Amino acid sequence: PCDTDDISKEYDVLLNELDKYNPELLDKERILAITKTDMIDAELQAEIEKELPDIPYVFISSVARKGLTELKDLIWKKLNG
Repeated sequence: PCDTDDISKEYDVLLNELDKYNPELLDKERILAITKTDMIDAELQAEIEKELPDIPYVFISSVARKGLTELKDLIWKKLNG
């Protein structure tokens, strides 16, 4: 979520969980969806972008229906590209 104190740390936690569940998943291509973006403005989003890993990402909000089409398009591209 975008309201975390340390987005890089959150990403590391997710990678650790993948490693514990199935280490082979770490070899797969990844995309990152940053959630709850209805709670931030463009300036904060730009600051968050500076901390993100070098993988495809999208900012989404299910409440505001923001970024969902972009997320679906990114998933489709990764699956079929």
